[in-house]
Amino acid sequence: MSNADSFLRATSAEYSRWCGAMEVHRRLLDRNPEYAANRATIENTAFAYERAQQTTARQGVIDIPVVVHVVYNTPEQDIGDAQIQSQIEVLNQDYRAANPDVTRVPDVWRDLVSDARVEFHLARTDSLGRPTDGVTRTQTSHRDFDTDDMVKFSLSGGMDAWPANTYLNIWVCQLRRGLLGYAQFPGGAASTDGVVITHTGFGTTGTATAPFNGGRTATHEIGHWLNLRHIWGDDDEGCSGSDFVADTPNQAGPNLGSPAFPRVTCGNGPDGDMFMDFMDYTDDAAMFMFTKGQTARMDAALDHARLPLTRQAVLV
Repeated sequence: MSNADSFLRATSAEYSRWCGAMEVHRRLLDRNPEYAANRATIENTAFAYERAQQTTARQGVIDIPVVVHVVYNTPEQDIGDAQIQSQIEVLNQDYRAANPDVTRVPDVWRDLVSDARVEFHLARTDSLGRPTDGVTRTQTSHRDFDTDDMVKFSLSGGMDAWPANTYLNIWVCQLRRGLLGYAQFPGGAASTDGVVITHTGFGTTGTATAPFNGGRTATHEIGHWLNLRHIWGDDDEGCSGSDFVADTPNQAGPNLGSPAFPRVTCGNGPDGDMFMDFMDYTDDAAMFMFTKGQTARMDAALDHARLPLTRQAVLV
């Protein structure tokens, strides 16, 4: 467990963001040599795109089909369709730089704001070609879940993934330890591919609870699913980490809450940390941008590791 993880767990779960994506990433690196090899290839491709040595030939917008697996223990956790739709609406704004609060990006970084040209829709057909509303509902005896992927299998009280080469799987459940969500980076097993969000951090209505009721937990986790790292580089509060994106300033560690601009760390003045980036740990109302460099990394994922899914996107 990293020092940053320990710090964030010790902070009040009610008010602080904590994402488990790096915990999952490290576990898979330790236990799965194929994942480690896949990650090396994916990162080499991402570096080429981010440095503009390679660029996407894609024209227009990719519309990704989503299946939301609601896994609930209590009736409250069985979130309604309106809450699910509110999350899709937030994603479609955030990934197109069409979110109203993007105007709050400081002037110094406004030319870095980037439209990822990705949209999302609830799947219209299931894996057998039958009509669907893109939502599954599973009652479980488990009070909550962790980053061990048990929520992703019916045999362990969750719901099995739909084919990862066709759908973005999102599991919504009760997570423990103050965890808001976690994602699997590209390169892992199809049976666990996707993102998991706690129901109180999903969407903008229903059980969504402040300060994480703006739908930005899913925006953040899908960023990981598209191969984005935490903006501070996950280096235990040091200044040597990197998110492998040149246009995001180096910063000491995660920002929590709603900081005031500028917040200077790691000698990155006068402008300081880009804490309003979706890949930091600020409250939902305080994050509202992706950069051009981050979009280049997402393009690399969509052109390669996520290419099978994008080819299917228009069909389902």
